Amino acid sequence: MMAVLRAALVALCLLATAMAPALADAPWPQKPVRLIVPFPGGGSADALCRIVGEKLSGAWHQPVIVDNRPGAGGNVGAEIAFHAEPDGYTLLCSPPGPLSINHNLYKSIPYDWAKFTPITVLAIVPNVITARKDLPANSAQELVAQTKANPGKLTFASQGNGSTSHLSAEMFMHMTGVEMVHVPYKGEGPALVDIVAGRVDIFIGNIAAALRFQKTGQVKFLGLAARNRSPVAPDVPDAAEIGLPDLIASAWFAIAAPPGTPDALAQKINADTAAALQLADVRAKFLEQGAEPKGGSTKETAAFIKDEEARWRAVIDAANVKLE
Repeated sequence: MMAVLRAALVALCLLATAMAPALADAPWPQKPVRLIVPFPGGGSADALCRIVGEKLSGAWHQPVIVDNRPGAGGNVGAEIAFHAEPDGYTLLCSPPGPLSINHNLYKSIPYDWAKFTPITVLAIVPNVITARKDLPANSAQELVAQTKANPGKLTFASQGNGSTSHLSAEMFMHMTGVEMVHVPYKGEGPALVDIVAGRVDIFIGNIAAALRFQKTGQVKFLGLAARNRSPVAPDVPDAAEIGLPDLIASAWFAIAAPPGTPDALAQKINADTAAALQLADVRAKFLEQGAEPKGGSTKETAAFIKDEEARWRAVIDAANVKLE
């Protein structure tokens, strides 16, 4: 009897050993993938990540669940993604803050931005100098002249202290030598409402949010903080055309994985996302959001984030912007 049992145990061990490689080589994913968006639903980050998530769900034959985890300028959601298992089942889909800005603003953050595994940049949404419709200035050059003639009198809105709209205005002031008064809001929506109402003078925020107001004549665009004109507003001059070639400021949206994610898995997610970004309906939906699809390899994404970190760090240091 014991001999029979020993033989059965040996057979089970041999079977398990034979099955192990097959299990290890099982195609990924085998369960739903969570895409953490560290900001509330309804914004550009949420919309773009959902568009791509839907296509990835079809490619992977598994649900891709968008999980909005807002708070602390994106730090709450980024922390959750950072500490997740590096198995590809939890990914971060984020604008610049958590990946290239926040560590320069806060005394401490609960994750190491530099240790995320970069996957790809989904899209870039350039910032645009938006002015109230009755502002006397009708170009960026006229805005500079008006501001220099009235130092400290014009106001600029932002999505909040340390946001890209705040830092973009700081960049503009540093480059032109003008002085304006900062009026921070809790999000781009309230800021744009007050631009439309004429309560503040300008807002240098992403073009996607302001475009519908510009199309209806409720605000006007004075210049784009980008190297090239935008396909969604081709008549708006770019940074070089307004005489500020270094005024490059954009919201961008990237996918990153937790530290230690295997390179082969990162490459698969990158390739599948790249395929999604090439789909005509995805590109059309992105452009409707004012977003220009980007893509790029994992190495290109890492280099892009590093360059953006240096750009924003220089602005933060020059303006001495700090948050608690």
